[in-house]
Amino acid sequence: MNRELFKFIDACPTPFHSAEYIGGLLHDSGFTELRESEDWRLERGRGYYTVRGGSSLIAFRMPEREYSGFMITASHCDSPCIKIKENAEIPDGFTVRLSSEIYGGMLCSSWLDRPLSAAGRIIVKTGNRLSPRTVRLSGVQAIIPNVAIHMKRNANESTNYNASVDMLPLYRCDDGKENLLSSAAAAAGVGREDIISSELVLFNPEHGVEWNGFISAPRLDDLQCVYASLSAFLRAGESGSIPVLSVFDGEEIGSQTMQGAGATFLYDVLRRIVNSSGGDHAAYCRLLAGSFIVSCDNAHAVHPNHTEYKDPNHCVYMNGGVVIKYNSNKRYTTDSVSEAFFRLICGEAGVPVQLYANRADMAGGSTLGCIANTQVSVNTVDIGLAQLAMHSALETAGAKDTEYLERALKVFYEKTVCSDGDGSYILI
Repeated sequence: MNRELFKFIDACPTPFHSAEYIGGLLHDSGFTELRESEDWRLERGRGYYTVRGGSSLIAFRMPEREYSGFMITASHCDSPCIKIKENAEIPDGFTVRLSSEIYGGMLCSSWLDRPLSAAGRIIVKTGNRLSPRTVRLSGVQAIIPNVAIHMKRNANESTNYNASVDMLPLYRCDDGKENLLSSAAAAAGVGREDIISSELVLFNPEHGVEWNGFISAPRLDDLQCVYASLSAFLRAGESGSIPVLSVFDGEEIGSQTMQGAGATFLYDVLRRIVNSSGGDHAAYCRLLAGSFIVSCDNAHAVHPNHTEYKDPNHCVYMNGGVVIKYNSNKRYTTDSVSEAFFRLICGEAGVPVQLYANRADMAGGSTLGCIANTQVSVNTVDIGLAQLAMHSALETAGAKDTEYLERALKVFYEKTVCSDGDGSYILI
């Protein structure tokens, strides 16, 4: 499973590539792509998926029999990276750097002195048509060089990184060779003059490795959860609910985009599913009462060199199983009901469970669950897998944990939730 995870991560350097690659896997598994601009005619027993913004994807499978709700997983396919600006090249007569900015809350030091490659999306004009193309440039495209210790004697002390100075990538010698967009055009098989605009980033192309019970790879946050969710979604059997796989872009910058978890994407898809079966808004609300969301985004493992950052009663470890995340201010949406529900799921799957909470004097991150709930309000649990060095260019997690999550989510997709109306729930 870890070899397949590494293959998946290699194929997904950007959210555009993730949506395209996942769509291809779904298509090969018999799923039909739906366009938001067209009417949807859904058939029982068939699987479907739709893409918004070229970088977020939602897939679902219509059951053969009547359904009573939606069993939804939510994960995200974006990760911190170096976003290249439109007017990219900064020549100085000797070298060319790239005008760039930081996307998401990265650990800057981990990106220095590391060979980086480039990928993203270009918009190509053909006649009066504007067509998006995913592109990936081969080989090393840039590096962000450190300042030598001789010139910066305090480099090993606490260091601040200026995104407009310290993090600018070195691209090439200033020798008049083709620029980055010319390379992107060549990779896409189009002329440079055909590119109207672009969204390119620098990413770590390093292949994942498994070692001594751990795995290390770029973008484990959150492609590890995306991969486990997708694998479980494709393997799950029939239930009395509609299984829904949602993969969002934009989580690392707050999800407030048209294809993010805070947008209407999930709501729109679920409403159209209900409408296709002749249901109205009241029917949609009834179905939500029998629905559940598992928000999947990785968690912070206890750091072996810095155990002072942990809450002593909520320590989570790599290879320790699925992590259920709590926060009193609802940065994570887990409550006692959703925890109990997911504990039962993991118990049936034979998967160990860990509980995570930040130290009370340390602010934690946030994730998809509460944001998605502003559009689709259902019982939700925030879970993830324990990892080290979150938002680093290379992250580390447990070699057993991807399989743990996949097993738990397969059982989840095969369940049906029934609400008794008095706060009680029945799992079938």
